[in-house]
Amino acid sequence: MKRIVLIFAAAALATLGARAQKFALIDMEYILKNIPAYEMASEQLNQVSQRWQREVDDLKKEADTMYKNYQADMVFLTDEQKKKKEEEIVAKEKEASQLQYKYFGPQGELFKKRQSLVKPIQDDIYNAVKKVSEEKGYQVIFDRAGSQSIIFASPRIDVSNEVLEKLGYGK
Repeated sequence: MKRIVLIFAAAALATLGARAQKFALIDMEYILKNIPAYEMASEQLNQVSQRWQREVDDLKKEADTMYKNYQADMVFLTDEQKKKKEEEIVAKEKEASQLQYKYFGPQGELFKKRQSLVKPIQDDIYNAVKKVSEEKGYQVIFDRAGSQSIIFASPRIDVSNEVLEKLGYGK
């Protein structure tokens, strides 16, 4: 009899413990689309990226043109001239790849620019999510936009609009 009471009590406690956990969802894509500063930062990053890509492409085209001219003139050049032209072409290709790495590499200019423009917005979102979590008593808030494993979630547990309100973009 004591065993049955203990099992029942343990089951009741486990049920109460499971119900006590509260969680919610946010849609980060939705939140970001509703923040004008993020849209402006994205547009600015896009413009800078396109400008830098044109610079890299221009250098690559220049190297390509040098190579085509070299091939056309190769029969008229001495061995010393050929070697000099080849070195110039290789130097131009190396310059293009170095510029590409400088702009688009893992710690390149685009990464730094993105950090300076987007990170403050992401920090504000994090702080707003944290405030909503603390006020509503949520232990976990998931990002439905970043999770491939969430197949369905009730709209009632989506707190994206509350986060936007905390950021001052309420609807």
